[in-house]
Formats: sequence, structure tokens, C-alpha cells
Amino acid sequence: MKFNYQARTQEGELRIGAIEAATVDIAVSSLQRRGLIVVSLDPEEEKFSVSGISLHLLERVKQKEVVILSRQLSTLFEAKVPVVESLKVIISEMENPVLRREITSLLDDIQGGAAMSQAMARHPKVFSLFYVNMVRSGEESGKLDETFAYLADYLERTYELTTKARNALIYPVFVLIAFVAVMLLMMIVIVPQLTPILLEVGGTLPIYTRIIIGLSNFMQEFWVFLFVIFGLLGTFLWRYYQTQPGRLAVHRFQIAIPLIGSLYRKLYMARIADNLQTLLSGGIPVVRALEITAEIVGNEVYRNAVLDSIESVKGGSSISAALAQHKDIPPLMSQMIRIGEETGRLDYILKSLARFYQREVDSLVDNLVDLIEPILILALGGGVGLLVAAILMPIYSITAQF
Repeated sequence: MKFNYQARTQEGELRIGAIEAATVDIAVSSLQRRGLIVVSLDPEEEKFSVSGISLHLLERVKQKEVVILSRQLSTLFEAKVPVVESLKVIISEMENPVLRREITSLLDDIQGGAAMSQAMARHPKVFSLFYVNMVRSGEESGKLDETFAYLADYLERTYELTTKARNALIYPVFVLIAFVAVMLLMMIVIVPQLTPILLEVGGTLPIYTRIIIGLSNFMQEFWVFLFVIFGLLGTFLWRYYQTQPGRLAVHRFQIAIPLIGSLYRKLYMARIADNLQTLLSGGIPVVRALEITAEIVGNEVYRNAVLDSIESVKGGSSISAALAQHKDIPPLMSQMIRIGEETGRLDYILKSLARFYQREVDSLVDNLVDLIEPILILALGGGVGLLVAAILMPIYSITAQF
């Protein structure tokens, strides 16, 4: 059970946070062991949810905020500021109440004697498995300041790359939504108003005009039915996506889409190379680095490829040979890794691969934006023009008779 508390230190400083405990007494005892004087302690209300999905969607920590937090920690550690003091400084500047609560709880755990990585593992909303393992490696090697510098650089690269790829798709999605909205508006509002005029005059209407009128009538009469069908279909697809075969099918389709699929493939290759380089540079063992990379790559196809390669690596195979067995891994990736293994410069090769694919993603994003914009505008204009022509051409024919 989680309790929200307000407490003061021996110096009188107010602390606000949350703590998990079986009972109120255990929670109070835990806080007192940390040297805190409990002011108030209230059980956290259960959040209403549907199918296990919390409706408090706004209570989240953005990736950008984790990037900024990592850079702040890196800077403070480089300046030799102690961990506790660093976290206090960062908490005082935080604006997001959710992140402030999570980091305050993290600080309390550290002051209570937990290692930093152990404390971070209790806050998966903020710190991923990748993050926790990197920090644990830094603690074991005594190079926590260097580890946070690695993390800050890595997270900044990942954020920039992901943001650029996401932004490239915003405009096409917006245009498609506008296209659908305009077509629905014309079919439901405009066409029904013009249909009586066309039918009263008589004569044989063109086939494309009759098709448009038929679709309009169908949508007017059965819009509720269509709404229910699309709702059920959306629910089915969402639930299917929650299953392992569903995610695999969706992610396979994602990387197979013309143009867009190439962008995603290069994005995931950049992520795999960058993750492996950062983990191996931080002292994480090869097998563990592959396991973490598989979990955070973000695509089931490549996740399975990396997980399958782990068994080969455990059996004595090299990383390059294990990855080369999968058709979804480009030959360039496996060949470059093999060169790195043979020359003893795997770290450098992975870093070069990550940069290469990042540049490829940047270039592809720019090209896609330049290509998609005119195509979508032409499609939108053509669709609306065809619809308008199907209605106006018969009207022009009618007026020409008088």
C-alpha cells in the first residue's frame, strides 16, 4: 500500500513524498529510521482504471524531463557535489509535481541507506531498466560521474532522434485527418442538400454521381451502425496489439510500409547500436547488454532478433555471427560489428554505426517531408475535386438545358 507523507528533517526542512508499506505503523517506522519527523501520513487513493489502464494519463514524466534530469545530475557529479545535495538542488528547481514526488521519494530511499541504482529501480515511471543498469555499473566501477555523462549524452541523442522522426509524421497525419473530415462533411452535409435537385430534374445521372449519392444515403442512414463497427474494430485491434502476436504483426507491418518502413528500420538500428555502445562502454557484460537492448529497442521484430542472438552468444558465438543469422538485421550492421570484434574496437564501431544510422534517419526524414507534403496535398485536392465534380457536373448539364 502507498502512503503520501509530509515530514520534517532534524533541521526542520519539510519533505513531501510517498512511501510503500503494508501498514501505517510500518510506514511511520520506515520514515523515522530515515531521520524524519512525520507530520502527516495518508493512504493514497486508488485510481479508477479501465482494463488496468489508469485514467490519470496526465500524471506522467516526459522523456525530455528525464533528459534534463540526467544532464543536471551529470553536471553536479562532475562538480563533485554529493548525491544527496545534488538531488536536493534538483528537487528545488522542478516544476512537474509528479517528477518532484518521484525524486523526493528517491532521495528518501537513498538517505535511508539504499544504493542509488536500487532506489531508482523502485521508480520505473522515471528510470528505465537501461538507466538503472547503467547507474549500477557506475556504482560498481566507482565512475558514477562518467556514467551519468554517458547517460546524459545517450538520452539527448535518443530524444533528438525520436523527436525528429515523430515530428516528420505529424504533418502527414494532420493532412489525412483533414482529408477524412472534409470528405465526411461533404458526404453528410453537402451532398444530401444537392441530391433532391439532381433527382427532381430527372434524366440519367453519371455512374460516379450515383455512387456518391448512394454512399451519402448509406452514411446518413447507418452512421450509428458504422460508428459502432469502427468502435468495435478499434477495440479489437487495441486488444490484439496487447498480445505478443499482435505486437509482432503490427511492428512487422510498421517496418514494411513503403518509405515510412525504411525510416523506422534505420531508427531501430541506430537505437540498437547506440544502446549497445553505451552499455558496453559503461562496463555492462555483453549478454546483459543484449538483454537490456532487446527490452528497450521498441520493436518486437528486432527485440526477438536480439533475444535469439543471446543464446548464440552464450554458446560461444560472436555478436556479429549471432546477429547475421537474422534477415531483419542489415548485413552492414553485422559486418561492421564483426570488424569491431576482430580489431578490438567494438565500442568505436558501434558508436560509428549509431552515428551513421542517425544521419540516415535525419536525411530520410528531410526527404520524406519534402516528398510527402506535395503527395498528400495532391491526394487531398484530387479527392475533394472528384467529389465536387461528381455533384457539380450534372448541375452544369441541367443549367445548360435552359
